[in-house]
Formats: sequence, structure tokens, C-alpha cells
Amino acid sequence: MSTTLTSSRPVASRVRFAHQPGFWVIAAAFLITMAFSTVPTPLYAIYQRRDGFPTYLITIIFAAYAVGVMVSLYLAGHVSDWLGRRRVALLAVLAEAVSAAIFLIWPDVPGLLLARFISGVGVGVLTATATAHLSELRKIARPDEDPSRSALISSMVNLGGLAFGPLVGGVLAQYVASPLERPYEIFLVLLLLSAVGIALVPETVERLEERPAYRPQRVALPPAARPLFFASAIGAFAAFSIFGLFTSLAPTFLAGVLHQPSRILAGVVTFAVFIAGAGSQVVFVRMERRNQLRLGLTFMSAGLIGIAAGGLIPNLALFVLGGVIAGAGVGLVFRGAVATAASLADAGSRGEVLAALFLIAYAGLALPVLAIGLGIALLPAATALLIFSVLIFILVNASVPRMLKH
Repeated sequence: MSTTLTSSRPVASRVRFAHQPGFWVIAAAFLITMAFSTVPTPLYAIYQRRDGFPTYLITIIFAAYAVGVMVSLYLAGHVSDWLGRRRVALLAVLAEAVSAAIFLIWPDVPGLLLARFISGVGVGVLTATATAHLSELRKIARPDEDPSRSALISSMVNLGGLAFGPLVGGVLAQYVASPLERPYEIFLVLLLLSAVGIALVPETVERLEERPAYRPQRVALPPAARPLFFASAIGAFAAFSIFGLFTSLAPTFLAGVLHQPSRILAGVVTFAVFIAGAGSQVVFVRMERRNQLRLGLTFMSAGLIGIAAGGLIPNLALFVLGGVIAGAGVGLVFRGAVATAASLADAGSRGEVLAALFLIAYAGLALPVLAIGLGIALLPAATALLIFSVLIFILVNASVPRMLKH
């Protein structure tokens, strides 16, 4: 469905923010939401030590989040096209606030599963909605600006939020008296403030008097384009699997294999990996897409070797350096995968094609991590990490060259 941008006076008169300040309000809300989604990363080890559950349960709790994202992308990733960006973004942020409240009032494993699932639902809805809203607000505020600038800011906010969440969680876990309460209390306040801000941002979609019949996301591509789409999707799957590793099990590997139980270190390592992914997109923004993909492939391959070697030796510096290099590659490969997939569809189906790409990418966030979590129950942790690294190495080296051929 086509989207109609609106900057009419009736809409503007009901809000306090103009489109330019509204752009930054949505960006801030997006950043806070993504940070909240990763703030539990350095806290999982505390829950595990408190309750004595096995490591694979951490991966199940983490996977609940990824499942929530995938469900919401499939069922609701497109509804802001006809319900309106502001309304859907507001509901998504309020879902995150509910998740924060559940973390506080039901900190047992069933509560953690529910809180993470609801958080995933909110993130899935907001990722699609905020990305579109930011683009439209910027287009109205600065009609002569290159649209790629808005896309870059959106990507930076997304990955930057994912990076800052573990850092904030690690610092609070290290230095505050109630590490399993204080992070959620802080983010609950920030999310509620974000909701207030979103309510005052201009709408950019003209709501139709007669709503279309609801349907889940669908993807239609000509047969000739499908191999390239699936190559892009496999690349995105492999890229997100590295992020999944560092947002779920990295603290466990640091404490168990590398004998580094510091909570703040767990947060800093995950922060560094995500910041590398965001930074590589900025540093190489002017590089031609094919060269970005080649460089991303090199970085991911070298980083995966470093991660595996760091776990086997074991060596903290090698593990962290491998993660940072792989993270830089993830940023470039994922950006290339999105651009490649988007180029396969016309304007009327591009949103659905990208939603399908994100669905497969978030499957990469969950499935390999679940497998490695189960592997740890049967194998030494370093061996499970090696198998993970080899499999992702194979996937990325199979998918990116295929993307480069077209």
C-alpha cells in the first residue's frame, strides 16, 4: 500500500513539535527502546547465579525476545501504513514500558520469558514504524536533503541503542545496590517520557476513512529475483547471529571460558561489538555497495576466526578483538543485504520485502544462539563456540559472493 505524507495545518495544530524537532523525538524514543532491549545482557549471569538454572535457559529467555520481534514484524510491521505512525509508535513504546514493569514485579524465569517476549513485540513494531516515521519527518522538514542521510541516522540510532543497553546494564550491575531492579526502573521512566514525547510528534500518514482489510505481511518477488533475495537474507541471518551471540551468551563465555566475571566488562564488550557495527557504516558510507560487501565479508570472516581462537586458547584480547572486527563486518554486510533486497522490489512491495528480510535476520538472532546454548549442555563451551563460528563463517562466505555476482 502506498503511504501518503501529510504536513497539513489540521495535523500540525494538534501537536507542539514541528517536524524537525519531532524527528529527534522519534530518534530518541527509538534509541531508548533499542537500549532497553539489550540492557538485560550483563544481568543474565546474575539471574543464573541467583536461581541456578542451566546456561541453555539463558538462550531460551533471549530467544523469547527474537520470537516476539518476528511475530510482530509478520503480523503488525505494516499496520502503521494505515493506522498512523504516531499511534503505532506510541503503542510500541508503551509495550516496552509494560515489559519493564514485568521485569520488576515478576523477576522469576516465567516473568523473564514474558517480559522478553513483550519487549520483542514492541521492538518489532517500532523498528518498522520508527524507520518509516523518521524518513517521512525528515522529508517534510528538509525536502531537499539526500534521503540516505535519514536512513543512516536511523541505522545509527538502531545499532547505537543496541550498543548502549549492555553498557548501561553493566555499569549499573557493577556499581548499584539493586542490579536487577535499578536498570528497569530507570528505563521505565525513560520509556514513559518517550511515550509523552511521541504523543506530541506530527503524524506523517493520512489516515483513511475506510481501513483496508487486515492481512499479515506478504512477499511477492519475480522468480528471477528470488535467489538474490535469499542470498541477501542468508547474509542478514549470519550477521544477526553474531549480534545474538554477544547479546546473550558473551557474558557466559567471558565468565566461564575466559575467567572474566566482571559485569561491566560484559557490558563493555557487547557495547564495543555493536558500536563497531554502527561505526563501520559511518566510516565507509561513501564506499560503493559492492566494495562495502567485500570489506564486510573480510571483516566478518577474520572476526569469526578471532572469536573462535580466543575461546580455544583461551585469550580475552583475541576474543574481544574478533568480536569488534566481526561487528564492523556485520554493519557493512547487513547494510548491503538491506540495499540489495530493497533493489529487487518496486515501491509498492519494498516494505514487505524488507519485512521478510528482517524476519529472516531475526531468526538468525535466535536460532544459532539456541543451538549454541544446547551445545554448551553437551560439549565444552569453547568447542560449541568453535562450531558456531565455523557454521556462520560458511554461511556468510556462501551468501555474500552470491550477492556480489549480481
